[in-house]
Amino acid sequence: MPAERSISTVLYDIVGNVQEIVRSELRLARTEFTEELGKLRSASVLLGVGLLLALFGVLFLLVAIVYALSLFIPAWAAALIVAAAIGALGGIFLGAGFRRLKVMRAAPKTTESMKENAEWAKHLTR
Repeated sequence: MPAERSISTVLYDIVGNVQEIVRSELRLARTEFTEELGKLRSASVLLGVGLLLALFGVLFLLVAIVYALSLFIPAWAAALIVAAAIGALGGIFLGAGFRRLKVMRAAPKTTESMKENAEWAKHLTR
């Protein structure tokens, strides 16, 4: 038959367990954040190189379009038409990108379980 434990010992163990749960959740959140940051870093490098190469390709394509249009209209008008079209497309893409950024979740998944643990601990101490 196990020895009877006092209420203060039981409460002390409960508080210790809750503290350990909170510490574990914080370690998990830090680990998740570090992993996501590493993924973001490597993806950013690839996106940067790809964006730079695509930019050069688009610039040369735009110059070719200006040269082609300048066969029919003055060169300044051809450049103005191309610039206006690219500016409009750029605005559309920027708007779509900002809308997607607003939807991103910045906090790790662990924050939800940390909130649950805090609520559980509050109810436990009442």
